[in-house]
Amino acid sequence: MTRCEGIFELARKQEALAALEAQMAKSDFWTDVDKAQEVMKRRAQLQAPVERWQALAQRLQEATLWLALAEEEQDPEVLREVAGDLQRLEAELERFELETLMHGELDANNALLSIHPGAGGTESQDWAQMLMRMYLRWAETHGYRAEVLDVQPAEEAGIKSATLRIAGPYAYGYLKGETGVHRLVRISPFDAARRRHTSFAAVLVTPELDDTVEVEIDESRLRVDTYRSSGAGGQHVNVTDSAVRLTYEVDEHTKIVVQCQNERSQHKNRAIAMSILRSRLYALQQQRQREKLAALQGEKKEIAWGNQIRSYVLAPYQLVKDHRTGVEVGNVEAVFDGGLDPFIHAYLLAQREARETSRS
Repeated sequence: MTRCEGIFELARKQEALAALEAQMAKSDFWTDVDKAQEVMKRRAQLQAPVERWQALAQRLQEATLWLALAEEEQDPEVLREVAGDLQRLEAELERFELETLMHGELDANNALLSIHPGAGGTESQDWAQMLMRMYLRWAETHGYRAEVLDVQPAEEAGIKSATLRIAGPYAYGYLKGETGVHRLVRISPFDAARRRHTSFAAVLVTPELDDTVEVEIDESRLRVDTYRSSGAGGQHVNVTDSAVRLTYEVDEHTKIVVQCQNERSQHKNRAIAMSILRSRLYALQQQRQREKLAALQGEKKEIAWGNQIRSYVLAPYQLVKDHRTGVEVGNVEAVFDGGLDPFIHAYLLAQREARETSRS
């Protein structure tokens, strides 16, 4: 089951950590500086979950002692307090178990999340803004730091596009399954006849990369445009060409366009836009590698970007359904308020099962 597998994975990490620390204890460890720095980085990656597990185990031991004491003295107030602590500890343990089972190389990284409305004008633009709020609320309720790097307001309502940065441990690992097309069915607030409309918006989640991940960018294929910011940010932002748009020609059929207008400085906006571009290029390279492997193995799968992964129905009934895992939630408002965990957890568990099936 999940908990046993999580413990076994943690044990493997403890063994790997001990092996790395044995390497670091050797007198010639720093002879090869580059190799030594890689070992140090890997050690830090392994040490964090091991120390977190030890802290959780310590808290469980303390809560168990308090529980025994409260039962012995028949103290209902302490019993209620300990019960609350155990509930919180259980939630943290479940989250830790999921993170332990994340095997992606960049799962522990921050996430860059972009939202683009589909065809449909104001309907889809409004839906895109609803999705943006949903992800910001999810980040807030999970203690992640969320930053709107770029948002393009639509003329009547909603947004034309948005790019968010969700910062914190395993943000990308949790959110990577949100990539795909999201479908909304509702009675349109913009239709005087009160007819039911279907709207679509595409979400793309990529990992924020550090300097250790190499992504080649050919400057001859890169076009840089500056323009006046259209969003909030004060007088300085709106009267200078501080916003930056990067257009990168990957090949004759593929272009990547990113933009940033969040900062007052054009230099800072360009740096953020370049970070987003590197992330998008890395994701594209990984996607093409997967497609090539699938073709060699004879698999016929649509690329993730084109998949309709989830439907949010507000009329004639209320239901949110994930089409990949079959998970359904009837409390739509709770989902829109950031309650994405049932879908995220089911997706991660399905990915784990897929890895196990491919190995067997």
